Amino acid sequence: MVKGGSGADDTTRNTPGRKALGDAAEARALAALQARGLTLVERNYRVARGPAMPGGEIDLIVRERDGTLVFVEVRARAGSRFGGAAASIGAAKQRRIVFAARHYLLRFATWPKCRFDVVTIDGDRLEWLPGAFEAG
Repeated sequence: MVKGGSGADDTTRNTPGRKALGDAAEARALAALQARGLTLVERNYRVARGPAMPGGEIDLIVRERDGTLVFVEVRARAGSRFGGAAASIGAAKQRRIVFAARHYLLRFATWPKCRFDVVTIDGDRLEWLPGAFEAG
């Protein structure tokens, strides 16, 4: 699904057309990161929390050449109205991404160096924001 929707209900948010657009945005973001030397580790890592609390999802998990594990949120919008794609990543979304990242990191005996990046796509403009937020 295209990240950063307008708050529409779930039936609108999860339509096949929106999913295809979201998948295309993630593919474009991945290609841009790979062109910069990052390597794909995993796509669409999801973890559930329970019926009353949303879990988390990480769009892309990639690795830098130095071994840094990078958790990437991809946000796409047709244009920059309402603050653009980056403005749609609020504190609650960041907490869900961090929750999923911590769950993912449980598979490691020693946690690797890691960071949280965002790739925004506003119309045709793609921007990579390394270290966009902290796990705090």
